[in-house]
Amino acid sequence: MMRTFYTLLMLNVLLLTACTDRQQANPTAPGQARVLGSNLVPVSVLVPPQYQETYPGGDQKLQVPPGFTVQVFAAGLQKPRHMALGPDGAVYVAEMDANQVSRLPDADGDGVADSSEIYASNVEGAHGVEWYKGSLYVGATDGIYRFDGSGARGKKLVDLPADGGHFTRTVHFGQDGRMYVTIGSSCNVCIEEDARRAAMWVYNADGSDGRLFASGLRNTVDFAFHPQTGAIFGVDNGRDMLGDDLPPEELNMIRDGGDYGWPVCHGGDIIDPEFGQADSCSTTNAPALKMQAHSAPLGVQFYSGTQFPAAYQDRLFITFHGSWNRTEGTGYKIVSVPFENGEPTGPPDDFLTGWLTDSGVWGRPVGVLQTTDGALLISDDKGGVIYRVSYQ
Repeated sequence: MMRTFYTLLMLNVLLLTACTDRQQANPTAPGQARVLGSNLVPVSVLVPPQYQETYPGGDQKLQVPPGFTVQVFAAGLQKPRHMALGPDGAVYVAEMDANQVSRLPDADGDGVADSSEIYASNVEGAHGVEWYKGSLYVGATDGIYRFDGSGARGKKLVDLPADGGHFTRTVHFGQDGRMYVTIGSSCNVCIEEDARRAAMWVYNADGSDGRLFASGLRNTVDFAFHPQTGAIFGVDNGRDMLGDDLPPEELNMIRDGGDYGWPVCHGGDIIDPEFGQADSCSTTNAPALKMQAHSAPLGVQFYSGTQFPAAYQDRLFITFHGSWNRTEGTGYKIVSVPFENGEPTGPPDDFLTGWLTDSGVWGRPVGVLQTTDGALLISDDKGGVIYRVSYQ
C-alpha cells in the first residue's frame, strides 16, 4: 500500500512537470501575476495509507496551478478550523465539533501527520489558535483561553459574549506583543448593544487593559499582520439578503480607531436599506479590496516561504468557505491576492479549486497555514481533512 502511494506521488509530479517548463523558466515574467489563476490543472489528491479509510473525497480531483501537488496531511478530524505551528514543530488545530485543540506531529518530515493527540479539551466551539511565548491561546465561543501544557486546565483571559449567530473567536499576537481579538456580530444586520461585537479588540498578553481597536466589522473570522509593515489585514463577511452579488466581501486594512461600516454601510459605498442614512458611508473606512459576495472568507496567510515560485512571494492567501445565500454557489476555494508596497494591487487569483461540483459540495476550506518548509496547509471543516499543498 505504501509503495502504491509513493508511485502515485511520483507519477503526479512527472505529469505536472511537463506543464511547468514555461513557468519555471521565467517565474517573474511581466504579467504572470495576472495569469496565476487562469491555468489550473486537475490533480488527484494523494492519500497516505493511514488516512484512506477516513478521507471522504474518494477519487475527486482538485485544481491547482501546474507544478503543485495536493496531499492529505490528516483526516478524520472533527470540523477542523484554524491551525498554528507549535514551538515543537507540530501542527495544532482547533476541532470545533470536539471542543478541543489537537496536536498533529510529523516527526519524519514526510508531510503527513503521524498521529492526533488531544492537547487542550473542554474548549467550547474551539476556532482560533495561536502560540505565543510557549503558551497556546485558544479562541472559544465564550472567550480567549491560555493553555500552558498538554492536558492543563485552560485559564480564561478574556470574557466574550457566547450568544448570537456568529460564534467564532479569533486571536493573534501582533509584532507589538499585544493580543488582538475579533468577534462577529450577533445577527445578520442590527444595532449591537455590546461594543465587543462586530469589532476588533486589543489586550495585553494576559488579557488585561482591553480596549476597542476597530468597529463596524460584521464578521472578521481571520486576520494577519503584513510581514514587512505590520499592518493588519482582515477578511470580513458581508451581510446576507441583498441579492446574489451584494454586498462584496471585504479585505480591510484594519487601523486603530477605524470604523468599517457595518451595519449602516457595506463595501465602503453601499448604504444599508434598513439601518443606513444618506451620509452613512461618508465617515467609514473603505475596504482595501472588494471580493465576490457570499464567498465567506475565513482564513488568511501571507506567503513568505521560498518553496513556491517567486510570483507567489508576499501574496495573501485567502480561504473561501463558500456561499449559502446565493442562487448559484460561489467560493469553496483558495485564492491569492497580489501585494506591492504593503497593499493589495489586484483582484484574487484562483489557487486551489474543485470542492464545488455540478453534483454538490464536498469540501469547505477554513484555515490556511504556512509550514516551515514553505508548503501550505488547508483545513476543510466539511470533510474533516487537512490538505498539504506543495510545489515540486
